[in-house]
Amino acid sequence: MSTVGKIESLWRYPVKSMRGEQLQEVFLGFAGVYGDRLYAFRDAAAPKGFPYLTGREQESMLRYRPIYRHPERASKPMNLAEAEAMAPGVTPVYGDGDDLIVDVETPSGERLPVDDPRLISMLCEGIRERHRLTLARSDRAMTDCRPVSLFSMQTVRQLGEEFGIDMDKRRFRANIYIELESDDAFGENELVGRRLRLGNKVVIAVTDRDPRCKMITLEPDTAQPNPEVMRCLARDHEGKAGVYAAVVVEGTVRPQDKITLQD
Repeated sequence: MSTVGKIESLWRYPVKSMRGEQLQEVFLGFAGVYGDRLYAFRDAAAPKGFPYLTGREQESMLRYRPIYRHPERASKPMNLAEAEAMAPGVTPVYGDGDDLIVDVETPSGERLPVDDPRLISMLCEGIRERHRLTLARSDRAMTDCRPVSLFSMQTVRQLGEEFGIDMDKRRFRANIYIELESDDAFGENELVGRRLRLGNKVVIAVTDRDPRCKMITLEPDTAQPNPEVMRCLARDHEGKAGVYAAVVVEGTVRPQDKITLQD
């Protein structure tokens, strides 16, 4: 097994399109990162195939910070140790609604329960009346495509040079940022179709490149758009950056864990 890199940092996004949180340990299950994108706001004006309000329509969503009310319960399944101790490793039981309830810190600093009607009112400000919102809660991540997203720091650095800006990796909203052994930007593209082991146990299958959208044009702290970022990516990189993956073997990963090829 050859080493291709290591985990640089781990992230999850409790509410779709809102600010992410960096974690020092992540349980990767078949549904993706534990606690990732469990909440979203359905939008009556959105397409049926993708029925959510996102930063594409309401840029200020990125300035809202979701916080799990019980972080110790939201970090991993509560019976994880017992499930893993049963050969060959039993799928653990995910937490219920009380374990995984979220509060949201608004741009003004107010903290509201995610189901507070005032939050919907705030998210509707400045967008058309046809955007009627309702809160959605799912037991699996409401990701755009695949359960897990990866992005290399080499790609972050090269895109910063190409765009002529100080590139913040958070623009790309990945679950796992990686440092590749090679210095090749977009080296993660070469992993599509391969299986990787993360740390001592987790195995993922890299499925496809990640087609990007307006979200990468938004500055993570201010939500100010820079359309040139998307134009350059479309022109020079087919509009794609980073890769998607599916989880084959569940387990826990941490920053600095090695990433090795399995095939």
